[in-house]
Amino acid sequence: MSTYDISTLHPVFQRQMEALAALDIDAVMKNYTDDAVLLRFEGVSEGIEAVRETFTGYLTLKPALVELQEYVETDDTIFYRAIMNLNGEPEHAFGTLVVKDGRIWRQTAGFGS
Repeated sequence: MSTYDISTLHPVFQRQMEALAALDIDAVMKNYTDDAVLLRFEGVSEGIEAVRETFTGYLTLKPALVELQEYVETDDTIFYRAIMNLNGEPEHAFGTLVVKDGRIWRQTAGFGS
């Protein structure tokens, strides 16, 4: 159960949560600009094909939002903390989304407490 009503949040965040819940890689990728960059502790994915490869692997974990714990947005930046189920196990997730032209241009993402 989310602390926040997803339907009232930034449209890019809404679309991303819906696409992840559906495990739909094409819907996920529609949220990213062609020159998107995803920065994680495990490495950097630069460009749409690298981001697609990263998310294709991530979707095999069957991510599911359990609780959106914190959410802050400005016109172009979203910061979040959440609990996600990955392969049925709860994980603390956090990250930022920088939005450009209605899509994700830069993203940071991590897991851990």
